Amino acid sequence: MLPAERPHPSTGRRKTLKRPRRGDPARTRERLIAAAADLFNRFGYHGTDTNRIAQEAGYSTGTFYKHFRDKREAFLAAYEFWVTSEWSAVAEAMKSTASPEELARRLVTMAISFHSRWKGLRASLLELVFTDSQVRNFYRAQRRRQLDIIAELRSSKGLRTRKREDDAIHLFTTERTYDALAQGETRDLGLNRDVVIEAMIKNVLGILA
Repeated sequence: MLPAERPHPSTGRRKTLKRPRRGDPARTRERLIAAAADLFNRFGYHGTDTNRIAQEAGYSTGTFYKHFRDKREAFLAAYEFWVTSEWSAVAEAMKSTASPEELARRLVTMAISFHSRWKGLRASLLELVFTDSQVRNFYRAQRRRQLDIIAELRSSKGLRTRKREDDAIHLFTTERTYDALAQGETRDLGLNRDVVIEAMIKNVLGILA
């Protein structure tokens, strides 16, 4: 999860976090990232500003600028932690002794849940990749990091070696499909959601088997 993560906004419940001790910069930064992620997810990148992020985290705007140069930097920190959280969950799942079929289903279900929970943040990310060169460069760096993680996980699981290009294709297609499922695109196109999910499970199983 994202640091100091609140319940999903759709639940209507908000968790009040205990104010950290004064002079704990690491904890302050975590709270600011959590607040930024929550606001970006609910209102989008352009619907959020630094004042609101600071207020949401329980700090002054001056405190925000002690940790981040601007709103973009806070967004990138939230996205980076999102990537870390998702792939940490994948790594933990890969430690399972479940059968390849069970593991593939677990990984797909987990990914869809993750993309659904943070679909607003993802939507802002994809928009900024096309309009902001700094975000695009950071996004590409995170892509390279993800490909490295995939290779490391395959090695740790004793799976067969694959070309990096094949891993990239898998990453592109699965992420795009997870976003489509999260955003209701399959429903809007009149597609059977369960059929798409089963196809994704088969896709992941092809790598695990």
